[in-house]
Amino acid sequence: MPNTRATHLTRRGILAAGGALGLGAVLAACGDDNDAKSGGSGSTKAAEKSGPWTFKDDRGTTVKLDKAPANIVAFTGVAAALYDYGIEVKGVFGPTKTKDGKADVQAGDMDISKVTILGNEWGQFNIEKYAGLAPDVLVSTMFDDAGTLWYVPEESKDKILKLAPSVGISVYDVQLPKPLERMLALAESLGADVKSAKITEAKKKFETAAERLRKAAKARPEIKVLAGSASQDIFYVSGSNLSVDLEYFRALGVNLVEPSAKALKASGGWFENLSWENVDKYPADVIVMDDRSSTIQPADITEATWKKLPAVKAGQVIARTPEPILSYDKCTPILDNLAEAIENAKKVS
Repeated sequence: MPNTRATHLTRRGILAAGGALGLGAVLAACGDDNDAKSGGSGSTKAAEKSGPWTFKDDRGTTVKLDKAPANIVAFTGVAAALYDYGIEVKGVFGPTKTKDGKADVQAGDMDISKVTILGNEWGQFNIEKYAGLAPDVLVSTMFDDAGTLWYVPEESKDKILKLAPSVGISVYDVQLPKPLERMLALAESLGADVKSAKITEAKKKFETAAERLRKAAKARPEIKVLAGSASQDIFYVSGSNLSVDLEYFRALGVNLVEPSAKALKASGGWFENLSWENVDKYPADVIVMDDRSSTIQPADITEATWKKLPAVKAGQVIARTPEPILSYDKCTPILDNLAEAIENAKKVS
């Protein structure tokens, strides 16, 4: 992740830090040369697909291989989603390991000791290690409409993308169910049994959670929900447009706090920067805070202005996952937790 002192902070860098939201603690850069050997949690290894493999991604690019890829390299969050569907990856890039050596929140249930970490923070990608994996395909998400692969460094992307075909799954300006469907389709193409009891039940639970959130929002329309992210000097307030989770919350009827259009324009539509002195600019009853390890977590915020916020004083602060792991199993708690917060919230704004 880039920090605020970066000389050239690109729009992609801003998103990595903040909107997909938050500047702050820099992840330790570390790697592991072991290969992945386990399938998704609670599941058997996905069946090996025979014959040619074809997949059309969200750029409109169709990847064709003689057989289903065996050596998959993916952005950490994508790898975590595939893991839930029983798909192995050989290598990952993106936030995978925290400074204390534990699995990053974006690694989900993966055993990070069994994957090769090609880069653990923004701008890192070990091309030699990548080539050594003999990759069949690289998979990442996309946070823009230009087909930019998330966490593939701009300065080395040409070298990286020459080594293997790539697949991009869009998480830009779409509601959460769409990329969930696309990730499931990718997993199926790679051998996942999408009709298994486990996956069928996970999807059903997600739909139940969505209906719960819809009902909670309808029953408590007065409850204002603010999406925030904390860094040392800036508090970010996210707009409900562009982000897969917030767009879906809004569609389900959640009363989301919206930053001013002028402020959003300055960040490309993602968020508004506030100083800690102005953190009370937008009244809110529930605050959902960026849970990524690159941001300061609520328990560690020492600013007096934060502690005085009515939602904070009322204990109505919960985690937000700006980069959801795109499996139904991982996205269901996101909906349930927000529904519960709205159901139980006191009106404090």
